[in-house]
Amino acid sequence: MLESDAGRTYPEAFEASNGKIQLADSDSFDDDGRPKRTGTVWTASAHIITAVIGSGVLSLAWAVAQLGWVAGPAIMILFSVVTYCTSILLAVCYRTGDQLTGKRNYTYTQAVRSYLGGMNVKFCALVQYANLFGVAIGYTIAASISMMAVKRSNCYHNSGGKDPCKMNSNVYMISFGIAEIILSQIPDFNELWWLSIVAAVMSFTYSIIGLGLGMTKVIQNGMIKGSLTGVSIGAVSEIQKVWRTFQALGNIAFAYSYSMILIEIQDTIKSPPEESKTMSKATLSSVLVTSIFYILCGGFGYAAFGDSSPGNLLTGFGFFNPYWLLDIANVAIVVHLVGAYQVYCQPLFQFIENNAAQKFPDNDFMSKEFKVAIYGLKPFKLNLFRLVWRTIFVIFCTVIAMLLPFFNDIVGLIGAIGFWPLTVYFPVEMYIVQAKVPKWSTKWICLQMLSATCCVITIVAAVGSIAGILDDLKVYKPFTTSY
Repeated sequence: MLESDAGRTYPEAFEASNGKIQLADSDSFDDDGRPKRTGTVWTASAHIITAVIGSGVLSLAWAVAQLGWVAGPAIMILFSVVTYCTSILLAVCYRTGDQLTGKRNYTYTQAVRSYLGGMNVKFCALVQYANLFGVAIGYTIAASISMMAVKRSNCYHNSGGKDPCKMNSNVYMISFGIAEIILSQIPDFNELWWLSIVAAVMSFTYSIIGLGLGMTKVIQNGMIKGSLTGVSIGAVSEIQKVWRTFQALGNIAFAYSYSMILIEIQDTIKSPPEESKTMSKATLSSVLVTSIFYILCGGFGYAAFGDSSPGNLLTGFGFFNPYWLLDIANVAIVVHLVGAYQVYCQPLFQFIENNAAQKFPDNDFMSKEFKVAIYGLKPFKLNLFRLVWRTIFVIFCTVIAMLLPFFNDIVGLIGAIGFWPLTVYFPVEMYIVQAKVPKWSTKWICLQMLSATCCVITIVAAVGSIAGILDDLKVYKPFTTSY
């Protein structure tokens, strides 16, 4: 038997004269000796939509409010085009060499190692896993906000509006963390497909409700609020206008970010046809759907609330009647974030566990799996290292979220940090190597100009978000602030 990642074993194989691994049972295993991949355009699209249509959509009305009717929608369209184009470039880099028979790259970092090597690998790993860590924190904050919104709404209506219904977010973050500890024991992406589909349905649910409520409020107002340039100087200071504009770029970048898990999603797709072709179709449909949703949600949210658009769109409707509709939307957000958390964290989980298994191949704690019988279902494979390390990770993320519960600022910073290196720089550089693009050719110059422009956007967005966090910290008391 062949030993592979995380102590798993695969069937006997031999290396043919053409350098390819030939398997004794090719109907059950792929060309790399791993179990046959079964992913399709639909499952890949579900993973992408789960990752993309997340809590970021809730901050888009606020982002458009900072930018105005001209720059807001234009920048969202720009980000969608950039995300689609660079995702296509990245999909081509899943295999090194031939798109059907070349060596597979199982992770984003492994693809960078195959094409670029050197310090690029360490830089990529640092940015990717720091970004995924940040996403886990951001999702914990967003989930607690939605859970509190449900509780506060019911409290307000049960008291007839007499109770201010102040509450602390800590208990809700802890509850979300407990759910993630349990779900984090799902071994890998292949076994997450059902959770991704449920999460994708939930994301459409709350996005449609948010969109519908925005349209309803615009009709009630009898006018479209907002201005061409966004929040005016006077309502905020000049420096605040600059920082908020920069932060809005980070929020929009976060809303479109999923490149850091694209390779891992692509590794679930069956072939033939070429995985890159299937992934390109999934990317087109997913980015198109999400872009339409984003522009509608951001636009109608801004039209409804104008310059006072809230950081979380659904909280802006206050105690809207029927309040149960908002409750459904907030519950859908929580369910979606439960799944999205797992989709985003899987690459980080696999990175740590694969490295641990390689360094300690004979250690049962690291690699041995125990079968736990579950009535009515197939036995669950429990690994002790996975149990301990993933639990510690979730607890740590939850504690950080409790310390820094600033949704908009954290979202903006995460989006800024990951946008240029993961969505643009590495896909562009790897594609240049894969496609053998001649240096100083028109194509090469265009790709480099795209990368340089996006680098500037990342820097200014990060600066704006950090300024926002520092401003929030002036009045925040850790673990004690109530909402």
